[in-house]
Amino acid sequence: MTESYEKITLDNGVRILIERIPYVRSACAGIWVGTGSRNEKSHECGAAHFIEHMVFKGTGKRTAAEIAELMDAIGGQTNAFTSKEQTCFYGRVLDTHLELLLDVLSDMFFNALFSEQDVVSERSVILEEIDMYEDTPEDLVSERLFAAIYKGNSLSRPVLGTPSTLRRMTGEFLKNYMHEHYLAGDVVIALTGSIPDNCLKYLKERFSDLRPGKGKKPRAPKYKPSFTVKQKPIEQNHLCLAFPGCSFLDENRYAFQLMSSILGGGMSSRLFQSLRERLGLCYSIFSFVAAYNDTGIVGISTAHSQEAEEKSIVAILNEIDKLCNHGVTQEELDRAREQIKANVIMGLESTSARMHRLGKSELCLGKVPSTEDIINSYNRITREDILSLARSVFKNSDLSLSAVGNVIDADKYREMTAR
Repeated sequence: MTESYEKITLDNGVRILIERIPYVRSACAGIWVGTGSRNEKSHECGAAHFIEHMVFKGTGKRTAAEIAELMDAIGGQTNAFTSKEQTCFYGRVLDTHLELLLDVLSDMFFNALFSEQDVVSERSVILEEIDMYEDTPEDLVSERLFAAIYKGNSLSRPVLGTPSTLRRMTGEFLKNYMHEHYLAGDVVIALTGSIPDNCLKYLKERFSDLRPGKGKKPRAPKYKPSFTVKQKPIEQNHLCLAFPGCSFLDENRYAFQLMSSILGGGMSSRLFQSLRERLGLCYSIFSFVAAYNDTGIVGISTAHSQEAEEKSIVAILNEIDKLCNHGVTQEELDRAREQIKANVIMGLESTSARMHRLGKSELCLGKVPSTEDIINSYNRITREDILSLARSVFKNSDLSLSAVGNVIDADKYREMTAR
């Protein structure tokens, strides 16, 4: 499956990337902004996510209901997300409706009303969203982990904000925040699929007036080994362990992904086979890599009964010890490599996946690696690379742990992991 894209940089710094796929009838468009929750000051916590909600609440041209009805009428889909480092507004339609989608997304991006009435109602929605996350222990345990290991840095703060910061935000505040942070040098527009020629002309005209400049880089965080616990009356204890990882810009990210896949990336992984299949200690367990522009972690997440907790922790640390002492087999490495390569290649069959890869890669790397380059990067990783990486990463002195449920004291977890 061939892939090529064109990149146009406007005079103000906005980048437009187009990947044409002539054999499909759909088109996907995304407006990416290189700003997220870690670009906020403490009193601004939650502003980027609040803005993401507000742009759907209506413009001078369309009400919120009209935006929804218009997308439904053409069979289209629009959505958005806010992360620690990016905000993205995107949609997918038939190619015959792409110009209309671009008009809707651009209208929301430039002309959102931010009326006080809508701010009040949407604040209630976000507060409900925060409560939903509080009631979802697998999300809460990881959120508390980040808050602890990056304490004192903006990366530690929740994307959704807090009730106290959200209650102080007005429509005028959010509008000004968007004007100050949505700068042309931090904006990437990604288009994939069947793209009519007139769409590029439209985007050039629409985004040429966006204010030039780039946002200030946030202060780099420092990983601090931490143990944090939260009592919650639930059936299972949810656990998240973490060690320092790598940034999204680090070439080691390919080795990290392979190591994580072997350790806890699927049903054949070491953690799944050991804790679930052989020992029966949990229903679900997985490892993950969270990579940001200047830092990252490798983590392990699971849930178990209070009675099985110590056995689970010991079993997890035993598997890490085996990895550090003996490395991985060639069969494990080949299997993990094929899993990841399959995900990369199958992603080419989705215009949405291609759009997300285009936008995030350009924002974070300033380029879009080809599928061949990505696969070659995974192919270059050897068993020796994985062993060396495991020994450098999995140090007991760097271990962090977050626990939610009918949990014991943090010091007890320290003693448990030290043993």
